[in-house]
Amino acid sequence: MEKLNKKQIEELLPHREPMLLIDELYDIKKLKSATAVLNVKKDSFFVNGHFPGQPVMPGVLIVESFGQAAAALTAHGLDKSTYENKLVFLMSVEKARFRNPVIPICKLELKIEAIRSHGRVWKYKGDAFVDNTKVADAIWSATIVDRK
Repeated sequence: MEKLNKKQIEELLPHREPMLLIDELYDIKKLKSATAVLNVKKDSFFVNGHFPGQPVMPGVLIVESFGQAAAALTAHGLDKSTYENKLVFLMSVEKARFRNPVIPICKLELKIEAIRSHGRVWKYKGDAFVDNTKVADAIWSATIVDRK
């Protein structure tokens, strides 16, 4: 089973701490699906402000994690010359549901799937789990653009 660690993910994505929101990518099926992991820690950057004394990972960061996992899956599957000097931008979120709060300390698992691609536009769906309990799901689109 192919697996990418954080350093390998950094070679594919422009994101860096504190905004790199995936720690590993595994169970990779080229340009089709993968599972990403984010270890949500008690010192994660959002903990002090969202919400003090009772931290919860913001839903928008869960959606961002989905997007980063999808971007890593796609970049990993494409020829390097195709994604070199490119960025992946979120275009739309069609549907996002947050079923249970994501509370530090936990392992957030993001199961993502590419459901369609047309040129530089890709559509994905994902389900997020903590301890095998679904905490969120989403459908979103992203595009690959030239760096400026």
